[in-house]
Amino acid sequence: MRAYWFDNLPGDQRELHDSGREATLDDLARLGIKYYTCPNISDVDKIAEERNYKNRDEITISPEKMGDAYEDKVKMFFHEHLHEDEEIRYILDGSGYFDVRNKDDDWVRLQFAPNDLMIMPPGIYHRFTPDMNNYTVAMRLFKDEPKWTPLNRGEETDVNQHRVDYLKMRDELMT
Repeated sequence: MRAYWFDNLPGDQRELHDSGREATLDDLARLGIKYYTCPNISDVDKIAEERNYKNRDEITISPEKMGDAYEDKVKMFFHEHLHEDEEIRYILDGSGYFDVRNKDDDWVRLQFAPNDLMIMPPGIYHRFTPDMNNYTVAMRLFKDEPKWTPLNRGEETDVNQHRVDYLKMRDELMT
């Protein structure tokens, strides 16, 4: 995994968009993001057990797998949103980007490849896109039944209790 500030320049969202300003694991930790390298599925199983993740599934994001719906799905994933549960992703194959908002509302881009596992806290604004290879296979882990409910950013999500709790937690991590 590599992290850096998104350059905000026009262009395809799947491009690198590297500002040249690196973000560290400490920067990510201050946002509540946990990162692990998991070369074996047993490493993922251990984290799942420690965090009480009971369910998992796999998603393949590619034009071949998704057909005509691919471009619409990629646009949907890239729309800024939050979840009311942790978002846990383990990259099995391919690559892609997760963008997360920092305290100043800037985008930090996380570039993922196989064996990368990330846990985002509930309430953090983020988005996902595959890279120019247009191929990502990810395992999604869940504490309860598998669900993926994005709440798109807006006035309602700004006051969502999970968002309010996240901001409080993030501010405490910043001190």
